[in-house]
Amino acid sequence: MMKNNFYNNLGMAMRAGKLITGEESVIDAVRRGEAKLVIVATDAALNTSKKVGDKCSTYQVPLHQYGSREQLGASIGKESRVVIAVTDSGFAKMLKKSLENRTEVDSIE
Repeated sequence: MMKNNFYNNLGMAMRAGKLITGEESVIDAVRRGEAKLVIVATDAALNTSKKVGDKCSTYQVPLHQYGSREQLGASIGKESRVVIAVTDSGFAKMLKKSLENRTEVDSIE
């Protein structure tokens, strides 16, 4: 149930135009201070996870690793996505809350 809630909320954020996808676009959003939350797929390459993680750590943006690239892409109506940034604080708060009690993977903050 919680998983579906997270993916449904991610889809709502996409429809509202509050998501940025793609490694370089997300890193640029983090640098500009637009990203309020970054989500990395659990099956992302180690290099990608480290690069995005380091940038989020530097700019103090919350980072969570959750779902596969296929699950993340399907939830936003796109092909597989490895890195997603949420640019709206309301959606970021809602998504963080839906991740609070998850047991799949811990946050990499």
